[in-house]
Amino acid sequence: MTVEHVRLSKTARDQLVTLKRRTGIGQWNVLCRWALCRSLAEPSVPPAARIVTDSNVEMTWKVFAGAHGDVLWAALKVRCHNDGLGLDEETLATQFRLHLHRGIGYLIGDTRSSDIEGLVELALAE
Repeated sequence: MTVEHVRLSKTARDQLVTLKRRTGIGQWNVLCRWALCRSLAEPSVPPAARIVTDSNVEMTWKVFAGAHGDVLWAALKVRCHNDGLGLDEETLATQFRLHLHRGIGYLIGDTRSSDIEGLVELALAE
């Protein structure tokens, strides 16, 4: 496991604030899990980008993943393997950040993410 701390960009933080207000889900980690899974479900590889983690939102992997840490990490590894990427620590950490931030962007841009029911509908549609 290579990601010990999860840090977000200011843009991602602002998007999560909006998602918290829309959905009524008050915990960053829960929304971030939804975002990671949303991005992992997207068939395309997230575009390479330099993500500046300059916000005040930071959590440990344990807080981010909760009881689902092993499953989430395995899903990321499978995705990297399927995308033809390496499974080294640096690649996994980079892909995690890219998927997390892309997923947050997907959630904020999808009108179905306006409440918990919409998030469930979104998950079932994938």
